[in-house]
Amino acid sequence: QKAAQNLKPIVPIKFYISSRTDTGVHALCNSAHLDIQRAPGKPAFNEKQLIYSLNYHLRPEPIRILNAYRVANSFHARFSALSRTYVYRLLMGCTHHSEIPVFERDLCWAPAGGHLNVPAMQDAAQFLLGTHDFSTFRSLNSETPFRSPIRTILQVDIRPSSGFLSHHYEHRGLEFWELKFRSRSFLYRQVRRMVGALVAVGQGKLAPHHIKELLEIKDSRAFPPNAMAPPSGLFLKSVEY
Repeated sequence: QKAAQNLKPIVPIKFYISSRTDTGVHALCNSAHLDIQRAPGKPAFNEKQLIYSLNYHLRPEPIRILNAYRVANSFHARFSALSRTYVYRLLMGCTHHSEIPVFERDLCWAPAGGHLNVPAMQDAAQFLLGTHDFSTFRSLNSETPFRSPIRTILQVDIRPSSGFLSHHYEHRGLEFWELKFRSRSFLYRQVRRMVGALVAVGQGKLAPHHIKELLEIKDSRAFPPNAMAPPSGLFLKSVEY
């Protein structure tokens, strides 16, 4: 918003972002919309000018504008979204946090105990697909009384992945995995709770059918204590329109 204000609009700019995330969560890509009204006689910015100008003013910030598009007045970055895709990165094979590659610090989660039972996690993930009351899988906040706990999970995948420069330390026996979730929208901390519950299945603390039981309880207090995944491994991958 500050960067756009440097483009000298004649009306203060309001920046509308598609999704908010917890502190410590990353975004590979996010979307936002804004209206820029220029002085009379000045032509509207084209897409390339806008990208270049905004990035010039964003140089000190850990953020870059990748694309810009002209949209209809009816478009809204948050409410026009058809779905959002999140990726959670897990690191398996670490017996101690000091074994996490230094370039992966704060970019993944290495759950205690080393390896996880991935097939059990994949079985458990199937219970999350579809439309459910996700009350057990949301943290409570000021918006809780006003938001429906009903959400539809369109996709859940658990697949092997790669780490930054991981081919150089294959001998260490570390494995990266990605959990991908896609839905039109998510509840507060829903993805982190779903990941935490699936990791508990992988650790043998829960059985796959316990995920179904947690959904049926519909009570956030029933969620296993201290099981929520940390924010560091979570990435907003994309917003689809």
